[in-house]
Amino acid sequence: MDDRDLFLRLGVALAAGLLIGLERGWHERGEEGGSGARIVGTRTFALIALAGALSALLARELGGVVLGLAFLGFTGLIVVAHVVAARADRDYGVTTIVAALVVFGLGATAIQGYLTVTAAVGVVTATVLGLRRQLHGWEERLERRELLAILQLLLISVVVLPVLPDRGYGPWQALNPYVLWWLVVLMAAVSSLGYFGVKLAGPERGLALTAVFGGLASSTAVTLNFARMGRDRPALRPVLSAGVLIAAGIMFPRMLVMAVVVHPPLAVALLGPLGLMALVAYGWAGWHWRHLRTSPEVESQRFTNPLELRVALQLGALLAAVTVLAHALRAWLGDPGLYLLAGVSAVGDVDALTLSVAGMAAGTLDGGVAAGTVIVAAIGNTLAKGLLAGLVGGLPVARQTTTGLVATAAAGVLGLVLM
Repeated sequence: MDDRDLFLRLGVALAAGLLIGLERGWHERGEEGGSGARIVGTRTFALIALAGALSALLARELGGVVLGLAFLGFTGLIVVAHVVAARADRDYGVTTIVAALVVFGLGATAIQGYLTVTAAVGVVTATVLGLRRQLHGWEERLERRELLAILQLLLISVVVLPVLPDRGYGPWQALNPYVLWWLVVLMAAVSSLGYFGVKLAGPERGLALTAVFGGLASSTAVTLNFARMGRDRPALRPVLSAGVLIAAGIMFPRMLVMAVVVHPPLAVALLGPLGLMALVAYGWAGWHWRHLRTSPEVESQRFTNPLELRVALQLGALLAAVTVLAHALRAWLGDPGLYLLAGVSAVGDVDALTLSVAGMAAGTLDGGVAAGTVIVAAIGNTLAKGLLAGLVGGLPVARQTTTGLVATAAAGVLGLVLM
């Protein structure tokens, strides 16, 4: 490399060291003893990055063992300094020491030419260090059952998914274990966003965030809860009706995201009709929203943990059943059989059907038939929400909520006709 390239790499290494050193210096500025009591300060981090860079530069000429020895020597130096300081002030935290080792490595990485990696890791390291208080707060608020649920999600995605066979089994070769389990992971991850969103936002954020995050977890659950609240609290009915429509509207972009992940061309076909349904739902919600007032009666809804392994297995079974049924109806009745399946299954859940049909569209199913099936499912699910709201909340709730949902379904019919 020429001098210009060398100075660029040294500059990136120096910038990464300064960034991390700045964060560490800001974090420790209020500690007893001031900046003079620090083992590693902002300037020292910058010099560590340069030391790592120069060691890697020498290693290019003298062999990789030079870099290894330099890193071991630096590690010994920083550990000794930390032990001496820890004995003096009883502070045994090693975060800054580990950060110093990372900075040394970033200096070496920059010299090797991985400038983008060096910059990205430097920014991520500084960000993680800066989020200390938030991360500790999340640890304190995280319940044991939620931690276990997260580990279960990682288990089914990182451990189980890669070992599953990626080929068809059973009738019509419809059951692909890898694809089915991957879709289970996708639905569990989407639902987890809604669950933790409600938990982290807290009740003080009001109805809007509850409807948005709740719609990610289960728009049908939001409909049932808000309809029950509207039955008991007449003054809140306009607000709750808006919440139902917001949650229902979240379903349409969620379906689009699933289609994009599984089969992007299907998402393109669905964009117009589902986008029109979402606009009508949000527009109707805005009509009710003019009555919104902050109220202590508006409480965040409680959702069961969507990450439990039992729930994931139930989703897997549902996906398998819907997939086999979809192939069976198509084999027996042709493409119209899928529309029948969409109308029936949408009463309970549209995610399973959306994912199954998207998977079929990636294979042999005609794109127009696949898009029509998904839109019929969206229409059926929207009308089912209106029926549930009326049954749970009574006629007064039905007047305010069902009208908007019927209008949303009508938009879907229009989109289906124009598609």
